[in-house]
Amino acid sequence: MNAAAVHPGERGTALVRRPTADLVEGIVTHVARVPVDVERALEQHAGYRAALADAGWTVHEVDPAPGCPDAVFVEDTVVVVDRTAVLTRPGAPARRDEVAGVEKAVRELGLDVRRLEAPGTLDGGDVLQVGDRVYVGRGGRTDAEGVRQLRAIVAPMGRTVVPVRLEAVLHLKSAVTALPDGTILALPELLEAGVFPTTRPVLEEAGCHVVPLDDQQLLISASAPRTADRLADLGFTPVVVDIGELEKLEGCVTCLSVLVRPRAA
Repeated sequence: MNAAAVHPGERGTALVRRPTADLVEGIVTHVARVPVDVERALEQHAGYRAALADAGWTVHEVDPAPGCPDAVFVEDTVVVVDRTAVLTRPGAPARRDEVAGVEKAVRELGLDVRRLEAPGTLDGGDVLQVGDRVYVGRGGRTDAEGVRQLRAIVAPMGRTVVPVRLEAVLHLKSAVTALPDGTILALPELLEAGVFPTTRPVLEEAGCHVVPLDDQQLLISASAPRTADRLADLGFTPVVVDIGELEKLEGCVTCLSVLVRPRAA
């Protein structure tokens, strides 16, 4: 395990997992398979980690997982609510071996650990937290039992689970993410209508994928330049990263990290 140096004004910890040589064998569901340059993906992942560190996050690396080509998409294996880490049961059986390494990492961070149990399935990429609401995509990777189990875990924490039906998209956060002010960036045609209260439609597919690093800075892919310009015009600060090789496997900026905020005083 490696970690970047702690920056002054540290905001919390970002869990990440480096790609392995078998990345090219990652699962694709809604896109055609195209060649992936692993060396370029490693360089891009290093740039992604650097962006997190530069924004004041301590980067905590989950041990690499050779034999699990999709393990770089670490978000799918754990949902962090306050200081509780909910270990998921990924909808793709080939991804379930990824969870053990993530459990080790969250225990190193001192988080309380809960887990989803069979037969339920849930991918972390289907979970979007906005205030006390936890939106959960009901699609190909997350089933009704996974939604029920997550609801039972987070309800005592004051969270309300809101299921969202998905259309031809891998995960909920492939189609929608939230800005720091709680408004939603979305590709509306991929979502059940009327679920989200305030939505800003985007024109670029990658434009709906942002990671709020603080109240102003937004991590966003280089493949969404028009969206980045619009967000800058609204007073946000886009932090642009190139993750093009990982996008070939239906990855986006959200699925490459899990942000763990410090315990409230």
